[in-house]
Amino acid sequence: MAVKPLAGVTVLEMGTFITGPAAGMLLADLGADVIKVEQPGTGDPFRSFKGGLYSPHFQTYNRNKRSITIDPKQPDDLALLDRLVSTADVFIQNFRPGVADRLNVDAARLHGINPALVYASISGFGSEGPDRDRPAFDTVAQAASGFLRLLVNPEHPRVVGPAIADAMTGFYTALGILAALNERHATGNGRVVETSMFEAMCHFNLDDFTHLLSADQVMGPYSRPHVSQSYVFQCADGKWLALHMSSPPKFWENLATAVDHPDMLTLPAFESREARIAHYEDVVAFLAPIFATRARSEWADVLTGLEVPNSPVLDSAEVLATEQAKVLGIEVTDPDGPHGAFRTIRFPLSFDGERMDSVTAPPVLGADDADIRRSIERPDHGTRRG
Repeated sequence: MAVKPLAGVTVLEMGTFITGPAAGMLLADLGADVIKVEQPGTGDPFRSFKGGLYSPHFQTYNRNKRSITIDPKQPDDLALLDRLVSTADVFIQNFRPGVADRLNVDAARLHGINPALVYASISGFGSEGPDRDRPAFDTVAQAASGFLRLLVNPEHPRVVGPAIADAMTGFYTALGILAALNERHATGNGRVVETSMFEAMCHFNLDDFTHLLSADQVMGPYSRPHVSQSYVFQCADGKWLALHMSSPPKFWENLATAVDHPDMLTLPAFESREARIAHYEDVVAFLAPIFATRARSEWADVLTGLEVPNSPVLDSAEVLATEQAKVLGIEVTDPDGPHGAFRTIRFPLSFDGERMDSVTAPPVLGADDADIRRSIERPDHGTRRG
């Protein structure tokens, strides 16, 4: 990435699994020097995979970082960590409440070393309340925040989709860190930035709560698709096509032309937005057999030509093969990764037209032990960067 807005910012990330590492990765993608502090021998538990310590899960959230192994329970290692803290800008941890105190990396002690430190603490359910000590993982946080029920088909209940709660908590944490860093320019003081997976997902589920609080409406898994008039249809080749029709009449008029049923909008189920919402299943029943008559690529060409909002439901390999992904440089590679070429998806923001066009593969455990320890001994180590 040619432009690095967070260049000069040093982040110590004592994160495991997803929430903490995701926050650290976002800052690293923006140019911060993120040092991942890991337990000697095992490192982040997310590393473990088929007898090794470089799982695809770990790779997802740990690019553009350095790794040092430190056991804060050992006096010499704690002293080493304290030296790193003394010149760091940010410290991230996602331990359960109380663990940071036991490891001597609680906010009060670290602020005693470095009052300008932005200290980010992530938990499952927050630092107080009856659920404070409950273990929280992605599905638990999705369910507890009311979000999971919006994803589950009640006729075939199964947990589906990626680790949304974990990833979104990391996003909110990074946002809070950036806000605190900005404030520090004026005050010179650090902050304790706290969030939990529960709080993050309640906010991410804002539309659901807004409907409850403003209209006394409890949403369900079909509420938004019905209102937004969103559909998925299987085509003749077995592939899926998505439509998001929204409200403009021209979309529906053009769809009627595309499916060769110009009188479609005179049918009771199609005659108005309110009718289509009320008779959603009837709309699906009418259109599904039509879409089953032609291949997905044919439908996509016809619909796109008529400016009907649509997209093939692509898998990840298909996405990267599209011309749009190639033109935008969505995939980036580190040819010198520790286990061969490391391929990933670039950071989505551009600055003055410049994108993240390169990446550093996630580090193997302790990859930067020697370099970081040497840097601590340099006379200029006491000078803050950032």
